[in-house]
Amino acid sequence: MEDRILERERYQMEQIRQLESEELQVEEVDEEESSDDELTYRTSAGASASGGFTYDTSLAALHSYLGDVEDTHNRLAFLDGGAVLNVPLFYLEGVVLFPEATLPLRVVQPNFIAAVEKALRQVDAPYTIGVIRVHKDPINGRIKLATTGTTAEIRQYRHLEDGSVNVVTRGQQRFRLRRRWMDVEGSPCGEIQIINEDLPLRTPREAVGRLPPLSILRSGVHNQMPPINGSRADQYGLGNENDSDAMSEESFESELSPTERRLHQSALVSCDMLDDSTSSDDENIEQQSHIQPARSPFDNFRSFGTGKNREAVGVRLALGKRSMPTHKNDTWKKCSLNQFREVPRAFWPSWVYQMYDSYSLAQRAAGRWKQIVRAPSMDSYVMKPDLLSFHIASKMPVSVSTRQELLEIDGISYRLRREIELLESFDCIRCKTCELLIARRTDMLVMSSEGPLGAYVNPHGFVHEIMTLFKANGLAVIGNPVKEYSWFPGYAWSIAECASCETQLGWLFTATKKKLKPRSFWGIRSSQVAEESH
Repeated sequence: MEDRILERERYQMEQIRQLESEELQVEEVDEEESSDDELTYRTSAGASASGGFTYDTSLAALHSYLGDVEDTHNRLAFLDGGAVLNVPLFYLEGVVLFPEATLPLRVVQPNFIAAVEKALRQVDAPYTIGVIRVHKDPINGRIKLATTGTTAEIRQYRHLEDGSVNVVTRGQQRFRLRRRWMDVEGSPCGEIQIINEDLPLRTPREAVGRLPPLSILRSGVHNQMPPINGSRADQYGLGNENDSDAMSEESFESELSPTERRLHQSALVSCDMLDDSTSSDDENIEQQSHIQPARSPFDNFRSFGTGKNREAVGVRLALGKRSMPTHKNDTWKKCSLNQFREVPRAFWPSWVYQMYDSYSLAQRAAGRWKQIVRAPSMDSYVMKPDLLSFHIASKMPVSVSTRQELLEIDGISYRLRREIELLESFDCIRCKTCELLIARRTDMLVMSSEGPLGAYVNPHGFVHEIMTLFKANGLAVIGNPVKEYSWFPGYAWSIAECASCETQLGWLFTATKKKLKPRSFWGIRSSQVAEESH
């Protein structure tokens, strides 16, 4: 397996060298009137959706601009949740690292070079650093550090002749920063505590699908139940006489938390207290020949009169939903309140459980993500909701502060719910400074196998997270295209500024080979994207 991987990497490196050996050929674009020959304003440029796509997206994920790097061959086992350890810290502005995400670093400052050296030789957590987002407070301009970060394992590194170090890391586990200091060598260090991640939540079967009706448990006599077909028997857990767990109230209550158990027991007591008071109401309802259809259980609740009768029906509807038989003309047959008692003994209706079912949420989030980025099958991620939540959060083209918010969310289901909300509302990308509309969601372009947003480092050691777009509006391109140190092999880069406020928003990447498609695309810094991109 390793030989095949090495052979593939050698083939990709040969492709990169072939692309870099080509003569630089820049796509001709009509220039607007300008007083500066090096300044060209373009309202839009990029790949055409119908123009084809020939670029190998796996090349960008190799970070070949860092040169030849040595593999550490070290894979640290995951630490237990709650573990406390000391690690070197890296403060990065405009970057949020998530577990399983790749982070390249070019370390040029002496104190951070010392931090890398310390990480390579430490015993407790070898090859491990802590990554924390740092930003300026917009109100007072003070530097602020996040308290939630991610450990990063050094996978590859290379010492350069000038003393700097190129490093490729991969996010591992979230942590809370407890305290920080500078050691004798001047490298930043911190005491961190690994966050104990929860397990994916799933709707308990004993609480929804395999529970008997209330009437059975009240009477305590199974043979009083009228004959039911096989599917109904499976629904209530009556298909197997030996399945005593499904018939046991203790089995059901064991699935509930202490608070839910108390509320559940109080609900049962309320039902018993209402039995005598509603017997006459049952007779009145049975005398009605037809009842108009309703759109929801709560509409049914309103249609059963007032007073104690309504309260009785409301209690039973709160314990579960049961559709009533209908005529062909969509009118309801006569029924009694006894039918409402024959419901599964779940404390909450099934749709409430599904709101926090990690696997149901993962399926929804994967569907939304696939629609936006046109990604391949996400089935493998759907079965691992925790990894899916981090994968989407690390690649979602939203502002840095929003991604920090996602990193700080504890709970897989809560993180997935927030991501679904963002994916459904995300539409516009605007300049953070002047709110100029730059692009829309439909303009996104995936130029890396890691997704539409990724982290890249420049020769001066600054890390930028950029989102790639095939079309952008209102951007000014500064200077001639530069071929060296390109993050995307086969493309030359030019600085792109906002034409309104002149803030550097990113870069324009132009193909250096005629057959390479897309001919050009934009890379926008996520740190310069407005907070509300709706």
